[in-house]
Amino acid sequence: MRNLDLITVIIIAANVIISYKGFGDYSFFDKYKFHVGGVQRGEKIRLFSSGFLHVDTQHLLFNMLTLYFFTGTVTAHLGTISFIFVYIGSLFFGNFLSLYFHKNEYHYSAVGASGAVMGVLYSAILFEPDMSINFIPGYIFGIGYLLYSIYGMKNRIGNIGHDAHFGGAIGGYVITLILSPVLFKTNLLMIGLLAIPIVLLFVLKKMGKV
Repeated sequence: MRNLDLITVIIIAANVIISYKGFGDYSFFDKYKFHVGGVQRGEKIRLFSSGFLHVDTQHLLFNMLTLYFFTGTVTAHLGTISFIFVYIGSLFFGNFLSLYFHKNEYHYSAVGASGAVMGVLYSAILFEPDMSINFIPGYIFGIGYLLYSIYGMKNRIGNIGHDAHFGGAIGGYVITLILSPVLFKTNLLMIGLLAIPIVLLFVLKKMGKV
């Protein structure tokens, strides 16, 4: 088994095992989900553990399939160890952005690997911006999805952690550029384009629009 296959299997297995434990054990789910009040009380483990819990099988399946399809691109360019940094770092970025936006909402909670997965997706787009995602060039999909996430954050659309998705994408973007600075020489235009929604979010936040 190649390293790519092994690390993908380990991450997916961890998500499946922990998520199914949470499906059948509410006290476990409640103890390890992302919860603003819990984190503020010092339960920092929630910033990590929540990324391996999901609300249902459909939520779990969607995240794991997305991860499966884009892991190969990232590991091909960065290697397995760096891929792990992207995945875990994006998970934390997603939850930290959620905490930043919801710090005054004591009861706000969320779960899911979406932040980590979005980080992997955004990392893959940095390396291969013209890859096809649902028949759309990757960089257009990435920019469009983050613009939609800003809209979703502003209007509280659906029971979706738009801020965690956005934070995860920021994590994938920043960590990938740190690990592979050669991209500034080979893909500077795409780096700039993919930064547009990130800059826009913080401008809107400063203006009180989000």
